[in-house]
Amino acid sequence: MSNEQMKENEVTGLLRDLVWLNAVIATELIQITENSSQILRKSQPPESCMRDHQSLRETALLIAERCRPGTALKEHLTNHQQDKSA
Repeated sequence: MSNEQMKENEVTGLLRDLVWLNAVIATELIQITENSSQILRKSQPPESCMRDHQSLRETALLIAERCRPGTALKEHLTNHQQDKSA
């Protein structure tokens, strides 16, 4: 493998890591938004927001899984949802 190919692979790996990390950050920000809204409203956020947030979570998870399959992100997000329903 040439030096140029090695650098290209390194850059590709770094980009995958950054996209994955951004997807993780996005899902956590969604959760923070929901938690803050619930605290301020003293009730659950509107159902329309919850549906939108779920769709955004699913998209971020698909992106994260494409970049780094098999991480604990899916389980982490599932636990967030289970904690809310408890």
